[in-house]
Amino acid sequence: MNIRRAKEEIRNTIIAYLKKDALGEYEIPYVRQRPVLLIGPPGIGKTAIISQIAEECGVALVSYTITHHTRQSAIGLPFIEKKLFGGKEYSITEYTMSEIVASIYNKIEATGLPEGILFIDEINCVSETLAPTMLQFLQEKRFGNHRIPEGWVIIAAGNPPEYNKAVRDFDVVTLDRVRKIDVEEDFNSWKAYAYENRIHGAVIAYLEARKENFYSVETTVDGKNIVTARGWDDLSGLMKVYDESGIQVNYDVVIQYIQNPRIARDFANFADLYRKYASDYNVDEILEGRIRESSCERLRGASFDEKLSVISLLTDRLSSSFSEVYQRSDYVNRLFEVLKRAGSGIKEKSAEDVLGSIKDEQSKLYAFLELEQEKGTSDRNALRAVKRVIATLDSYMNGISSGHYRSGEDAFDYVRGEFSKETEELEEVTDKGEKYLAGAFSFMELTFGESQEMVIFMTGLNASPSAVRFIRENGSEQYDRYNRSLLFDEKRREVLKEMEDIGS
Repeated sequence: MNIRRAKEEIRNTIIAYLKKDALGEYEIPYVRQRPVLLIGPPGIGKTAIISQIAEECGVALVSYTITHHTRQSAIGLPFIEKKLFGGKEYSITEYTMSEIVASIYNKIEATGLPEGILFIDEINCVSETLAPTMLQFLQEKRFGNHRIPEGWVIIAAGNPPEYNKAVRDFDVVTLDRVRKIDVEEDFNSWKAYAYENRIHGAVIAYLEARKENFYSVETTVDGKNIVTARGWDDLSGLMKVYDESGIQVNYDVVIQYIQNPRIARDFANFADLYRKYASDYNVDEILEGRIRESSCERLRGASFDEKLSVISLLTDRLSSSFSEVYQRSDYVNRLFEVLKRAGSGIKEKSAEDVLGSIKDEQSKLYAFLELEQEKGTSDRNALRAVKRVIATLDSYMNGISSGHYRSGEDAFDYVRGEFSKETEELEEVTDKGEKYLAGAFSFMELTFGESQEMVIFMTGLNASPSAVRFIRENGSEQYDRYNRSLLFDEKRREVLKEMEDIGS
Protein backbone atom coordinates (compact mmCIF):
# COMPACT_ATOMS: atom_id res chain seq x y z
CA MET A 1 0.00 0.00 0.00
CA ASN A 2 1.08 3.63 -0.36
CA ILE A 3 2.20 5.80 2.54
CA ARG A 4 -1.11 7.68 2.88
CA ARG A 5 -3.04 4.43 3.10
CA ALA A 6 -0.51 3.14 5.65
CA LYS A 7 -0.97 6.30 7.71
CA GLU A 8 -4.75 5.79 7.71
CA GLU A 9 -4.33 2.16 8.76
CA ILE A 10 -1.98 3.01 11.63
CA ARG A 11 -4.23 5.85 12.83
CA ASN A 12 -7.17 3.44 12.88
CA THR A 13 -5.02 1.00 14.84
CA ILE A 14 -4.25 3.65 17.48
CA ILE A 15 -7.95 4.43 17.82
CA ALA A 16 -8.86 0.74 18.17
CA TYR A 17 -6.07 -0.14 20.61
CA LEU A 18 -6.81 2.83 22.90
CA LYS A 19 -10.60 2.41 22.95
CA LYS A 20 -11.89 1.58 26.45
CA ASP A 21 -15.07 -0.05 27.71
CA ALA A 22 -17.44 1.24 30.39
CA LEU A 23 -15.10 -0.02 33.14
CA GLY A 24 -12.09 1.81 31.71
CA GLU A 25 -10.45 -1.36 30.37
CA TYR A 26 -9.01 -1.50 26.87
CA GLU A 27 -11.47 -3.17 24.48
CA ILE A 28 -8.54 -5.07 22.97
CA PRO A 29 -6.45 -6.35 25.91
CA TYR A 30 -2.90 -5.04 25.90
CA VAL A 31 -1.49 -8.54 25.50
CA ARG A 32 -3.50 -8.90 22.24
CA GLN A 33 -2.45 -5.55 20.81
CA ARG A 34 0.00 -6.60 18.13
CA PRO A 35 2.89 -4.21 17.38
CA VAL A 36 2.76 -2.67 13.91
CA LEU A 37 5.73 -3.53 11.70
CA LEU A 38 6.08 -1.03 8.84
CA ILE A 39 8.38 -2.29 6.07
CA GLY A 40 9.21 -0.11 3.09
CA PRO A 41 11.99 1.55 1.07
CA PRO A 42 14.04 4.32 2.72
CA GLY A 43 12.99 7.94 2.40
CA ILE A 44 9.28 7.46 1.57
CA GLY A 45 7.96 9.08 4.77
CA LYS A 46 7.58 6.21 7.24
CA THR A 47 9.03 8.23 10.12
CA ALA A 48 7.21 11.43 9.17
CA ILE A 49 3.72 9.91 9.33
CA ILE A 50 4.26 8.62 12.88
CA SER A 51 4.66 12.12 14.35
CA GLN A 52 1.64 13.27 12.35
CA ILE A 53 -0.45 10.37 13.68
CA ALA A 54 0.60 11.04 17.29
CA GLU A 55 -0.44 14.68 16.95
CA GLU A 56 -3.73 13.88 15.23
CA CYS A 57 -4.63 11.23 17.84
CA GLY A 58 -3.59 13.45 20.77
CA VAL A 59 -1.05 10.99 22.18
CA ALA A 60 2.60 11.27 23.15
CA LEU A 61 5.48 10.01 21.02
CA VAL A 62 8.80 8.45 21.97
CA SER A 63 10.99 7.73 18.95
CA TYR A 64 14.26 5.80 18.67
CA THR A 65 16.50 4.71 15.83
CA ILE A 66 17.56 1.41 17.32
CA THR A 67 20.76 1.05 15.29
CA HIS A 68 22.16 3.90 17.39
CA HIS A 69 21.79 1.80 20.54
CA THR A 70 23.66 -1.00 22.24
CA ARG A 71 22.26 -3.96 24.14
CA GLN A 72 23.01 -2.14 27.40
CA SER A 73 21.00 0.98 26.50
CA ALA A 74 18.10 -1.20 25.31
CA ILE A 75 17.80 -3.57 28.27
CA GLY A 76 19.63 -1.64 31.00
CA LEU A 77 22.93 -2.06 32.82
CA PRO A 78 23.59 -5.10 35.05
CA PHE A 79 24.11 -4.85 38.81
CA ILE A 80 24.49 -7.42 41.60
CA GLU A 81 21.54 -7.97 43.93
CA LYS A 82 21.46 -10.16 47.08
CA LYS A 83 18.43 -12.49 47.44
CA LEU A 84 17.43 -15.37 49.75
CA PHE A 85 16.52 -18.74 48.23
CA GLY A 86 15.80 -21.70 50.55
CA GLY A 87 17.27 -19.83 53.48
CA LYS A 88 20.57 -19.15 51.70
CA GLU A 89 21.73 -15.81 50.30
CA TYR A 90 22.76 -15.67 46.65
CA SER A 91 24.22 -12.96 44.43
CA ILE A 92 22.13 -12.54 41.29
CA THR A 93 22.27 -10.21 38.30
CA GLU A 94 19.55 -7.58 37.97
CA TYR A 95 19.26 -4.79 35.38
CA THR A 96 18.60 -1.09 35.66
CA MET A 97 15.59 0.22 33.76
CA SER A 98 16.01 0.35 29.99
CA GLU A 99 16.79 3.83 28.67
CA ILE A 100 13.92 3.41 26.21
CA VAL A 101 11.36 2.42 28.86
CA ALA A 102 12.59 5.22 31.13
CA SER A 103 12.05 7.68 28.25
CA ILE A 104 8.39 6.65 28.10
CA TYR A 105 7.86 7.46 31.79
CA ASN A 106 9.75 10.74 31.38
CA LYS A 107 7.50 11.64 28.45
CA ILE A 108 4.36 10.84 30.46
CA GLU A 109 5.56 13.07 33.29
CA ALA A 110 6.60 15.93 30.99
CA THR A 111 3.45 15.99 28.83
CA GLY A 112 0.77 14.65 31.16
CA LEU A 113 -0.25 12.23 28.41
CA PRO A 114 -0.54 8.66 29.77
CA GLU A 115 -0.92 7.08 26.32
CA GLY A 116 1.35 7.23 23.34
CA ILE A 117 3.34 5.66 20.54
CA LEU A 118 6.73 4.01 20.97
CA PHE A 119 8.34 4.16 17.55
CA ILE A 120 11.44 2.06 16.87
CA ASP A 121 13.07 2.73 13.49
CA GLU A 122 15.44 0.44 11.55
CA ILE A 123 14.40 -2.46 13.76
CA ASN A 124 15.55 -5.13 11.31
CA CYS A 125 19.05 -3.63 10.94
CA VAL A 126 20.35 -4.19 14.49
CA SER A 127 23.62 -5.85 15.43
CA GLU A 128 23.87 -9.55 16.18
CA THR A 129 24.07 -8.89 19.94
CA LEU A 130 20.94 -6.75 19.92
CA ALA A 131 18.83 -8.94 17.60
CA PRO A 132 17.48 -11.25 20.38
CA THR A 133 16.44 -8.19 22.39
CA MET A 134 14.43 -6.88 19.42
CA LEU A 135 12.70 -10.23 18.99
CA GLN A 136 11.81 -10.23 22.69
CA PHE A 137 10.55 -6.66 22.35
CA LEU A 138 8.20 -7.50 19.47
CA GLN A 139 7.01 -10.76 21.00
CA GLU A 140 6.63 -9.72 24.65
CA LYS A 141 6.56 -5.88 24.58
CA ARG A 142 9.47 -5.61 26.97
CA PHE A 143 13.12 -4.59 27.09
CA GLY A 144 14.92 -6.92 29.45
CA ASN A 145 12.85 -7.14 32.64
CA HIS A 146 10.87 -3.98 31.97
CA ARG A 147 7.57 -4.02 30.11
CA ILE A 148 6.28 -1.21 27.90
CA PRO A 149 3.46 0.39 29.94
CA GLU A 150 -0.14 -0.21 28.91
CA GLY A 151 -1.61 2.49 26.69
CA TRP A 152 1.56 2.68 24.58
CA VAL A 153 1.25 1.34 21.05
CA ILE A 154 4.40 -0.14 19.54
CA ILE A 155 5.22 0.76 15.95
CA ALA A 156 8.43 -0.44 14.35
CA ALA A 157 9.83 0.34 10.91
CA GLY A 158 12.46 -1.22 8.70
CA ASN A 159 13.73 -1.50 5.14
CA PRO A 160 13.40 -4.48 2.79
CA PRO A 161 16.64 -6.47 2.31
CA GLU A 162 17.20 -5.18 -1.23
CA TYR A 163 17.86 -1.69 0.22
CA ASN A 164 20.08 -2.61 3.14
CA LYS A 165 22.65 -5.40 3.44
CA ALA A 166 22.37 -5.32 7.25
CA VAL A 167 18.69 -6.35 7.23
CA ARG A 168 17.80 -9.42 9.31
CA ASP A 169 14.79 -11.58 8.56
CA PHE A 170 12.26 -12.08 11.35
CA ASP A 171 11.36 -15.64 12.30
CA VAL A 172 7.85 -17.04 11.92
CA VAL A 173 7.18 -16.82 15.67
CA THR A 174 7.84 -13.07 15.63
CA LEU A 175 5.93 -12.38 12.41
CA ASP A 176 2.93 -14.21 13.89
CA ARG A 177 2.83 -11.64 16.68
CA VAL A 178 2.94 -8.42 14.67
CA ARG A 179 0.81 -6.55 12.15
CA LYS A 180 3.07 -6.31 9.11
CA ILE A 181 2.38 -3.49 6.67
CA ASP A 182 4.33 -3.37 3.42
CA VAL A 183 4.63 0.15 2.00
CA GLU A 184 5.67 1.12 -1.51
CA GLU A 185 6.77 4.42 -3.00
CA ASP A 186 3.90 6.21 -4.74
CA PHE A 187 4.10 9.65 -6.36
CA ASN A 188 0.36 10.36 -6.36
CA SER A 189 0.23 9.75 -2.62
CA TRP A 190 3.27 11.95 -2.05
CA LYS A 191 1.84 14.68 -4.28
CA ALA A 192 -1.02 15.26 -1.84
CA TYR A 193 1.59 15.63 0.93
CA ALA A 194 3.60 17.97 -1.32
CA TYR A 195 0.72 20.41 -1.82
CA GLU A 196 -0.22 20.23 1.85
CA ASN A 197 3.33 21.01 2.97
CA ARG A 198 4.12 23.63 0.34
CA ILE A 199 6.82 21.70 -1.53
CA HIS A 200 8.59 23.94 -4.05
CA GLY A 201 6.58 24.35 -7.25
CA ALA A 202 9.53 23.37 -9.45
CA VAL A 203 9.75 19.99 -7.70
CA ILE A 204 6.03 19.30 -8.12
CA ALA A 205 6.01 20.41 -11.77
CA TYR A 206 9.09 18.34 -12.59
CA LEU A 207 7.74 15.17 -10.99
CA GLU A 208 4.35 15.66 -12.65
CA ALA A 209 6.16 15.56 -15.99
CA ARG A 210 8.64 12.81 -15.01
CA LYS A 211 6.94 10.59 -12.47
CA GLU A 212 9.45 7.82 -13.17
CA ASN A 213 12.15 9.97 -11.51
CA PHE A 214 10.31 10.28 -8.19
CA TYR A 215 12.02 7.31 -6.57
CA SER A 216 15.03 5.35 -7.74
CA VAL A 217 17.71 3.16 -6.18
CA GLU A 218 20.27 1.91 -8.68
CA THR A 219 23.50 -0.02 -8.16
CA THR A 220 26.30 1.03 -10.51
CA VAL A 221 30.04 0.43 -10.76
CA ASP A 222 30.51 3.72 -8.89
CA GLY A 223 28.15 2.77 -6.06
CA LYS A 224 24.47 3.40 -5.40
CA ASN A 225 22.43 6.15 -7.07
CA ILE A 226 19.63 7.14 -4.69
CA VAL A 227 16.56 9.30 -5.28
CA THR A 228 13.93 9.32 -2.52
CA ALA A 229 10.90 11.31 -1.40
CA ARG A 230 12.98 12.54 1.53
CA GLY A 231 15.57 13.87 -0.91
CA TRP A 232 12.98 15.86 -2.89
CA ASP A 233 11.45 17.18 0.35
CA ASP A 234 14.78 18.36 1.77
CA LEU A 235 15.86 19.85 -1.56
CA SER A 236 12.58 21.75 -1.71
CA GLY A 237 13.22 23.31 1.70
CA LEU A 238 16.65 24.49 0.60
CA MET A 239 15.33 25.86 -2.70
CA LYS A 240 12.69 27.97 -0.97
CA VAL A 241 15.28 29.57 1.31
CA TYR A 242 17.65 30.04 -1.64
CA ASP A 243 14.87 31.76 -3.61
CA GLU A 244 14.27 34.19 -0.74
CA SER A 245 18.01 34.86 -0.54
CA GLY A 246 18.46 35.33 -4.30
CA ILE A 247 20.67 32.23 -4.61
CA GLN A 248 20.26 29.89 -7.57
CA VAL A 249 20.22 26.13 -7.18
CA ASN A 250 22.50 24.40 -9.70
CA TYR A 251 23.52 20.82 -10.46
CA ASP A 252 26.26 20.84 -7.80
CA VAL A 253 23.61 21.52 -5.16
CA VAL A 254 20.92 19.22 -6.56
CA ILE A 255 23.25 16.20 -6.69
CA GLN A 256 23.77 16.52 -2.93
CA TYR A 257 20.09 15.61 -2.42
CA ILE A 258 19.12 13.80 -5.63
CA GLN A 259 21.99 11.35 -5.75
CA ASN A 260 21.57 10.23 -9.34
CA PRO A 261 23.63 12.25 -11.86
CA ARG A 262 21.16 11.82 -14.73
CA ILE A 263 18.10 12.87 -12.71
CA ALA A 264 19.95 15.62 -10.83
CA ARG A 265 21.17 17.17 -14.11
CA ASP A 266 17.71 16.90 -15.65
CA PHE A 267 16.07 18.58 -12.66
CA ALA A 268 18.71 21.32 -12.45
CA ASN A 269 18.00 22.21 -16.10
CA PHE A 270 14.25 22.09 -15.44
CA ALA A 271 14.60 24.35 -12.39
CA ASP A 272 16.52 26.92 -14.49
CA LEU A 273 13.68 26.98 -17.02
CA TYR A 274 11.10 27.16 -14.21
CA ARG A 275 12.72 30.33 -12.87
CA LYS A 276 12.94 31.72 -16.40
CA TYR A 277 9.22 31.11 -17.03
CA ALA A 278 8.30 32.96 -13.83
CA SER A 279 10.06 36.02 -15.26
CA ASP A 280 9.07 35.57 -18.92
CA TYR A 281 5.36 35.23 -18.18
CA ASN A 282 5.42 37.64 -15.23
CA VAL A 283 3.21 35.47 -13.06
CA ASP A 284 2.67 38.24 -10.50
CA GLU A 285 1.10 40.44 -13.20
CA ILE A 286 -1.17 37.58 -14.28
CA LEU A 287 -2.44 37.12 -10.74
CA GLU A 288 -3.03 40.86 -10.46
CA GLY A 289 -5.27 40.56 -13.55
CA ARG A 290 -2.90 42.27 -15.99
CA ILE A 291 -2.84 39.66 -18.76
CA ARG A 292 -0.92 40.07 -22.01
CA GLU A 293 -2.26 38.42 -25.16
CA SER A 294 1.35 37.76 -26.20
CA SER A 295 1.82 35.60 -23.09
CA CYS A 296 -1.39 33.67 -23.82
CA GLU A 297 -0.34 33.11 -27.42
CA ARG A 298 3.15 31.97 -26.48
CA LEU A 299 1.87 29.46 -23.91
CA ARG A 300 -0.68 27.98 -26.32
CA GLY A 301 2.13 26.93 -28.65
CA ALA A 302 4.62 25.98 -25.92
CA SER A 303 5.93 22.52 -25.02
CA PHE A 304 4.17 20.42 -22.41
CA ASP A 305 6.95 21.07 -19.86
CA GLU A 306 6.58 24.83 -20.33
CA LYS A 307 2.78 24.68 -19.96
CA LEU A 308 3.10 22.51 -16.86
CA SER A 309 5.67 24.87 -15.35
CA VAL A 310 3.53 27.98 -15.81
CA ILE A 311 0.42 26.24 -14.44
CA SER A 312 2.48 25.05 -11.47
CA LEU A 313 3.76 28.59 -10.91
CA LEU A 314 0.18 29.83 -10.78
CA THR A 315 -1.05 27.15 -8.36
CA ASP A 316 2.07 27.54 -6.20
CA ARG A 317 1.61 31.31 -5.87
CA LEU A 318 -2.10 30.85 -5.18
CA SER A 319 -1.43 28.24 -2.49
CA SER A 320 1.14 30.56 -0.94
CA SER A 321 -1.37 33.42 -0.89
CA PHE A 322 -4.10 31.23 0.64
CA SER A 323 -1.67 29.84 3.23
CA GLU A 324 -0.84 33.40 4.26
CA VAL A 325 -4.56 34.03 4.81
CA TYR A 326 -4.93 31.06 7.15
CA GLN A 327 -1.69 31.61 8.99
CA ARG A 328 -2.75 35.19 9.67
CA SER A 329 -6.28 34.08 10.52
CA ASP A 330 -4.98 31.56 13.06
CA TYR A 331 -2.79 34.25 14.60
CA VAL A 332 -5.61 36.83 14.78
CA ASN A 333 -8.06 34.33 16.30
CA ARG A 334 -5.55 33.25 18.94
CA LEU A 335 -4.75 36.88 19.74
CA PHE A 336 -8.46 37.69 20.03
CA GLU A 337 -9.06 34.86 22.53
CA VAL A 338 -6.13 36.03 24.66
CA LEU A 339 -7.29 39.64 24.67
CA LYS A 340 -10.87 38.60 25.48
CA ARG A 341 -9.65 36.86 28.62
CA ALA A 342 -7.26 39.68 29.53
CA GLY A 343 -10.01 42.29 29.11
CA SER A 344 -12.51 40.52 31.35
CA GLY A 345 -13.92 42.89 33.99
CA ILE A 346 -12.09 45.82 32.44
CA LYS A 347 -14.22 48.50 34.15
CA GLU A 348 -12.86 47.52 37.56
CA LYS A 349 -9.24 47.35 36.39
CA SER A 350 -6.44 49.88 36.36
CA ALA A 351 -3.88 50.15 33.58
CA GLU A 352 -1.48 48.19 35.82
CA ASP A 353 -4.12 45.46 36.18
CA VAL A 354 -4.45 45.24 32.41
CA LEU A 355 -0.68 44.91 32.10
CA GLY A 356 -0.73 42.14 34.67
CA SER A 357 -3.57 40.31 32.92
CA ILE A 358 -1.79 40.44 29.57
CA LYS A 359 1.44 39.27 31.22
CA ASP A 360 -0.40 36.33 32.79
CA GLU A 361 -1.86 35.31 29.43
CA GLN A 362 1.59 35.56 27.85
CA SER A 363 3.00 33.28 30.55
CA LYS A 364 0.33 30.70 29.74
CA LEU A 365 1.36 30.83 26.08
CA TYR A 366 5.00 30.25 27.02
CA ALA A 367 3.94 27.21 29.06
CA PHE A 368 1.82 25.97 26.15
CA LEU A 369 4.77 26.29 23.78
CA GLU A 370 7.04 24.37 26.13
CA LEU A 371 4.49 21.56 26.44
CA GLU A 372 3.91 21.34 22.67
CA GLN A 373 7.64 21.20 22.03
CA GLU A 374 8.01 18.47 24.64
CA LYS A 375 5.22 16.52 22.94
CA GLY A 376 7.03 16.92 19.63
CA THR A 377 4.21 18.78 17.89
CA SER A 378 4.84 18.85 14.16
CA ASP A 379 2.41 21.69 13.31
CA ARG A 380 4.98 24.43 12.78
CA ASN A 381 2.36 26.94 11.62
CA ALA A 382 0.46 26.64 14.90
CA LEU A 383 3.64 27.13 16.91
CA ARG A 384 4.57 30.17 14.78
CA ALA A 385 1.13 31.66 15.42
CA VAL A 386 1.59 31.29 19.19
CA LYS A 387 5.09 32.83 19.04
CA ARG A 388 3.69 35.70 17.02
CA VAL A 389 0.95 36.32 19.60
CA ILE A 390 3.61 36.39 22.34
CA ALA A 391 5.59 39.00 20.40
CA THR A 392 2.46 41.09 19.80
CA LEU A 393 1.58 41.02 23.51
CA ASP A 394 5.07 42.38 24.22
CA SER A 395 4.33 45.24 21.83
CA TYR A 396 0.97 45.94 23.48
CA MET A 397 2.50 45.97 26.97
CA ASN A 398 5.24 48.37 25.86
CA GLY A 399 2.57 50.62 24.33
CA ILE A 400 0.52 50.67 27.53
CA SER A 401 3.60 51.40 29.65
CA SER A 402 4.85 54.23 27.42
CA GLY A 403 1.33 55.68 27.02
CA HIS A 404 0.98 56.38 30.75
CA TYR A 405 -2.67 55.34 30.79
CA ARG A 406 -4.46 55.66 34.12
CA SER A 407 -7.59 53.54 33.76
CA GLY A 408 -7.96 50.03 32.49
CA GLU A 409 -10.52 51.26 29.95
CA ASP A 410 -8.05 53.73 28.45
CA ALA A 411 -5.31 51.13 28.31
CA PHE A 412 -7.59 48.59 26.67
CA ASP A 413 -8.88 51.16 24.16
CA TYR A 414 -5.29 51.42 22.97
CA VAL A 415 -5.13 47.60 22.67
CA ARG A 416 -8.43 47.54 20.74
CA GLY A 417 -7.07 50.08 18.29
CA GLU A 418 -3.94 48.03 17.69
CA PHE A 419 -5.95 44.82 17.30
CA SER A 420 -8.23 46.43 14.70
CA LYS A 421 -5.13 46.91 12.51
CA GLU A 422 -4.58 43.15 12.63
CA THR A 423 -8.14 42.45 11.43
CA GLU A 424 -7.76 45.00 8.63
CA GLU A 425 -4.57 43.29 7.45
CA LEU A 426 -6.36 39.92 7.51
CA GLU A 427 -9.12 41.38 5.34
CA GLU A 428 -6.51 42.77 2.92
CA VAL A 429 -4.74 39.43 2.41
CA THR A 430 -8.11 37.72 1.96
CA ASP A 431 -9.10 40.23 -0.72
CA LYS A 432 -5.72 39.70 -2.39
CA GLY A 433 -6.35 35.94 -2.44
CA GLU A 434 -9.70 36.44 -4.16
CA LYS A 435 -8.11 38.79 -6.69
CA TYR A 436 -5.27 36.35 -7.44
CA LEU A 437 -7.70 33.46 -7.94
CA ALA A 438 -9.79 35.49 -10.38
CA GLY A 439 -6.65 36.57 -12.27
CA ALA A 440 -5.39 33.00 -12.59
CA PHE A 441 -8.74 31.76 -13.90
CA SER A 442 -8.95 34.63 -16.39
CA PHE A 443 -5.51 33.78 -17.75
CA MET A 444 -6.31 30.06 -18.01
CA GLU A 445 -9.64 30.79 -19.75
CA LEU A 446 -8.10 33.19 -22.25
CA THR A 447 -5.19 30.87 -22.98
CA PHE A 448 -6.74 27.41 -22.98
CA GLY A 449 -10.48 27.56 -22.35
CA GLU A 450 -12.03 24.27 -21.27
CA SER A 451 -9.08 22.01 -22.08
CA GLN A 452 -6.70 19.44 -20.65
CA GLU A 453 -4.56 22.30 -19.33
CA MET A 454 -7.55 23.57 -17.34
CA VAL A 455 -7.94 20.05 -15.92
CA ILE A 456 -4.31 20.18 -14.74
CA PHE A 457 -4.90 23.60 -13.16
CA MET A 458 -8.06 22.44 -11.40
CA THR A 459 -6.34 19.27 -10.22
CA GLY A 460 -3.60 21.39 -8.65
CA LEU A 461 -6.13 23.56 -6.84
CA ASN A 462 -8.07 20.55 -5.59
CA ALA A 463 -4.85 18.96 -4.32
CA SER A 464 -3.99 22.05 -2.23
CA PRO A 465 -5.73 22.02 1.20
CA SER A 466 -5.34 25.79 1.59
CA ALA A 467 -6.90 26.39 -1.87
CA VAL A 468 -9.83 24.07 -1.22
CA ARG A 469 -10.52 25.73 2.14
CA PHE A 470 -10.20 29.26 0.75
CA ILE A 471 -12.57 28.58 -2.14
CA ARG A 472 -15.07 26.83 0.13
CA GLU A 473 -15.13 29.78 2.54
CA ASN A 474 -14.93 32.65 0.04
CA GLY A 475 -16.49 31.18 -3.08
CA SER A 476 -15.47 31.31 -6.74
CA GLU A 477 -17.97 31.20 -9.60
CA GLN A 478 -15.26 30.18 -12.06
CA TYR A 479 -14.05 27.35 -9.84
CA ASP A 480 -17.59 26.03 -9.33
CA ARG A 481 -18.29 26.09 -13.06
CA TYR A 482 -15.14 24.25 -14.10
CA ASN A 483 -15.26 21.86 -11.17
CA ARG A 484 -18.82 20.79 -12.09
CA SER A 485 -17.77 20.32 -15.70
CA LEU A 486 -14.72 18.27 -14.75
CA LEU A 487 -16.72 16.12 -12.33
CA PHE A 488 -19.29 15.46 -15.06
CA ASP A 489 -16.57 14.45 -17.53
CA GLU A 490 -14.94 12.19 -14.95
CA LYS A 491 -18.26 10.51 -14.15
CA ARG A 492 -18.96 10.07 -17.87
CA ARG A 493 -15.59 8.35 -18.34
CA GLU A 494 -16.34 6.04 -15.40
CA VAL A 495 -19.73 5.07 -16.88
CA LEU A 496 -18.20 4.40 -20.31
CA LYS A 497 -15.49 2.29 -18.70
CA GLU A 498 -18.15 0.28 -16.83
CA MET A 499 -20.03 -0.26 -20.10
CA GLU A 500 -16.83 -1.48 -21.76
CA ASP A 501 -16.24 -3.91 -18.90
CA ILE A 502 -19.81 -5.26 -19.21
CA GLY A 503 -19.39 -5.68 -22.97
CA SER A 504 -16.16 -7.61 -22.52
